Amino acid sequence: MYKQLVDSNDKVVERGLSRQVLDPNSRYYGGTIDPYTGIAWVNHTTGTPTDMCYWGAALANPDSIYYRNEELLDRLLLATEFVLRNQHEDGSISPGWTNYHSPPDTAFVVVGYAQLYQLLQHQAWEKLQPVLDNMRLFLERTVPVMLTGGCHTPNHRWVLCAALGFLHQLFGLEEAVKRAEQWLVEGMDITPDGEWTERSNGIYNAVSDIMLIHAARLLNRPELLEPVRLNLRMMVYLVHPTGEIVTDYSGRQDLGSFHDLSPYYLPYAILARVDNDPLFARMANWAGNSLTDPGVCSVNALIRLLLEPELQQACEVEDELPEKYEIMLNEHFTRAGYLQQMASAGHHGHISHSRMHTDFGAPVARIRSQNTSVTIMTEVPSFFALRHGAVRLLAVQLASYFNPGYVPMQQMDRLSAGEGYRLTGEQKKGYYAPIPASELPETVGTATSPWYVLPHQNRELTHEQTFRTKAEVVQTEKGWKLELSGAEPEEIMMQLSFVFGDEGELSSGELLETDGGHYLWKGGMLRYSCGEDWIELTGGEMGHLAATVREAKLPDKCKVVLVNFMTPFRKTINITLSPTMAMKL
Repeated sequence: MYKQLVDSNDKVVERGLSRQVLDPNSRYYGGTIDPYTGIAWVNHTTGTPTDMCYWGAALANPDSIYYRNEELLDRLLLATEFVLRNQHEDGSISPGWTNYHSPPDTAFVVVGYAQLYQLLQHQAWEKLQPVLDNMRLFLERTVPVMLTGGCHTPNHRWVLCAALGFLHQLFGLEEAVKRAEQWLVEGMDITPDGEWTERSNGIYNAVSDIMLIHAARLLNRPELLEPVRLNLRMMVYLVHPTGEIVTDYSGRQDLGSFHDLSPYYLPYAILARVDNDPLFARMANWAGNSLTDPGVCSVNALIRLLLEPELQQACEVEDELPEKYEIMLNEHFTRAGYLQQMASAGHHGHISHSRMHTDFGAPVARIRSQNTSVTIMTEVPSFFALRHGAVRLLAVQLASYFNPGYVPMQQMDRLSAGEGYRLTGEQKKGYYAPIPASELPETVGTATSPWYVLPHQNRELTHEQTFRTKAEVVQTEKGWKLELSGAEPEEIMMQLSFVFGDEGELSSGELLETDGGHYLWKGGMLRYSCGEDWIELTGGEMGHLAATVREAKLPDKCKVVLVNFMTPFRKTINITLSPTMAMKL
């Protein structure tokens, strides 16, 4: 795996060199152009620091074809000058996508930059000194923003702690330790089953994990490894047989998109050696197989392997990872009790420039049998997803016109005798009476009385309606059965959407194509196949003609099949799986 990383790093070195701006008259002189925007940035993902990490790792590694290549060194020096020119006076950087003068995005760069600086500092090569001087100056300039800056999201706190730890290590700053303690005293936002606030299996779980590993070492806080262990154990059950991460219920931008295990390589590999844990070692090997390049600046795996050479040897393990399991995450988490505490927190459910993540700790069931992988989930538009060999049923979603949009399931319980799961959802919608005259503002007596200055919180609620839905998900001898029901109010238009991967083919079933390229399923048996694998569904209905539900956006680049019906309803969908050979991990 180490050789694979070295070879892939040499390839990305070449790509970065081809994108570096060499025109001295350009505002981007020395930076590398982000292929997605055509702009050179200073950020930890598509920015110049990521290419610098590739180049630096190659220059410092005797196994690289670019080892001590002086032309590459000159290019690296140009890049360090570009980074310095684009650092703000307050020491921060602006990554380019949304956050400006951003302490957390600066912290991401600091974490990667500091490790590259340490690697290059260890080289006995005098010609590196101008590069090291520029890098050290950048890191010194970040100190004020790291000591005073805030964050947007839960994981940003742990990135800031890691960055503060590196600054403490490099410059002996006790103030950095004190600032990190201010973040750490807020406590760990993780459930006993190992789920972080953002429920982001594809991106931010791994970010929190590696940043806390750095913080634990740099701040001498070994207890920070315990939440990382919890999450890494949870992730064993959140990977499909193909290596695809379960992202169906994420609270961040990885929701429903493809991600693999590669970001988890370093957390698993490091803790496998710290704990001598064979399960972590097996997961590290699986994650390592997903690495196609060393990774972005903040989590560059090759730089870490060069700093910790013992990681270059894959762990020897014999046992296989579990291929058959059923687990319900957060089944015993007292989520309702925590939600009740929101009233006393004082924020009234509002937070600026971020979100509350009240879905934290919502139950999720994961079932796997060889090459079949199922996710049953709450607090997101989809409540069921399935992988069967090459077949991907990405989402089953219930939408309604009651409170236009998707109907999230809020509660999950096991059915008796372990037969399956019952999910329930409830929505309310009402109307609001006139504001009492004694509570009206002076503007109502003028020529203009704006709606937005009225004290709407003083209106009395009237005619509130409650819509309750239920779904029972049961495993059968041939596959799965979904039973959905809802009663009042009557005559609500409902829509059940089945979102399939675009790579497969739909056949049979009575389908009517919509203007949006989706399909209304009138009835008959529906088959979706991909290669030799297939699933068959029954339960189609066209109880109304609406092709979409307002506020329930259907995904692009997928095959979407829609079932339309009205309340009251009791709807049964049977899913039959093709017989397939088990897939090896």
